[in-house]
Amino acid sequence: MTGPLEGLTVVDLTQMLAGPFASMLLADQGARVIKIEPPGGDNTRRIGPHLPGALTMEQGGYGSYFASINRNKESIVLDLKADEGRAVFTALVAQADVVIENYRAGVMERLGLGYEALAALNPKLVVAALRGFGDPRGGESPYTNWPAYDPVAQAMGGIMGVTGPVPGGAPTKIGPGVGDIMPAMFLAYGIACAVWRAERTGEGQFVDIAMVDGVLAVTERIVYQQSTTGVAPAPEGDGHPLLCPFGLFKAKDGFVSLGIPKDEFWRPFAKLIGQAELADDPRYATNLERVARREEVNALVTAFTVMRTKSELAEILGGTIPFGPVLRADEIFADPHFRARNMLVDVDVPGANRPLTVAGTPIKMSATQGGVRRRAPLTGEDTDTILTELGYDAGARAALRASKAVA
Repeated sequence: MTGPLEGLTVVDLTQMLAGPFASMLLADQGARVIKIEPPGGDNTRRIGPHLPGALTMEQGGYGSYFASINRNKESIVLDLKADEGRAVFTALVAQADVVIENYRAGVMERLGLGYEALAALNPKLVVAALRGFGDPRGGESPYTNWPAYDPVAQAMGGIMGVTGPVPGGAPTKIGPGVGDIMPAMFLAYGIACAVWRAERTGEGQFVDIAMVDGVLAVTERIVYQQSTTGVAPAPEGDGHPLLCPFGLFKAKDGFVSLGIPKDEFWRPFAKLIGQAELADDPRYATNLERVARREEVNALVTAFTVMRTKSELAEILGGTIPFGPVLRADEIFADPHFRARNMLVDVDVPGANRPLTVAGTPIKMSATQGGVRRRAPLTGEDTDTILTELGYDAGARAALRASKAVA
């Protein structure tokens, strides 16, 4: 098997990051994902960086952004505004298990391809949508028609409001596109749940994920804090509002992350940093006391870490208390953990003189291991295979190309 989802067919209409990341998660676990690209291809094909020799924008594009999140997929280009293109799409839908789309609300309906129409073709079909503020089927938001992207989801979903370098200071955007990726994870999870039910009952359903909802679900702590205290949480800096010491501390050559989530870690930690007399000091013995003396505790931890390199601190603290150096990308490439866990995977890039390294799947299974099996497709690379499977002979395929419904 190529993964636990082998045999599942997904028709993927998504573009950019959030939707393709969700379908990538399914493809990594063995699902057959047929990517429907618009004429000209997914826009991320043209977004850099590009390996030297990779296809240029004029050749359709094969940027590393696209290559990373579209591995394990097939590609066909369809013009869904053309009758012939929609006919190919509905033929695919009739044989598929899942359709994923991330258009604005109402676009699929205007094409005559809304959930109800697709469900009439295939009652077992799971149709999943990922939008900034959700689909009206899941709850009519006042922002339903607003466009959204990662920083908007981060801002309105609450995570940006508690992220910032200075406690109580200005918010800041989280580096990776978590406003896209976290909702994408929920979308893949929702699809898996719906498919499980469809297999048992023969009934599909509509799965609706809003990007801002997905971000709020991950930022769940602010909800119960607000409910309990009536005080809106603010940016937390590099620490934790409820634990101490807990967060980032400066080292001689960068930063390290360490924490004392349980009081039993304090005693060995105090000894390791040369403060054995503090191990049984009642002023520091409990987390409650340490939080009350946060600045003092953080200062004594920093006084120890700032005089040592990250590797020296790893020798002293690693394996005894929760600890890890803050790694740059080059350090991740050099760290043995990530190769041992198959988290750095090399894939071919057409035209380039070396492979591209992409992040592997973190899901490890003993019997049905998924992972990166093939590079991302060229624009429309699998068109003939897909059309032939649908019953289009050479003449019919030529006619589709001549009509420009298929490219």
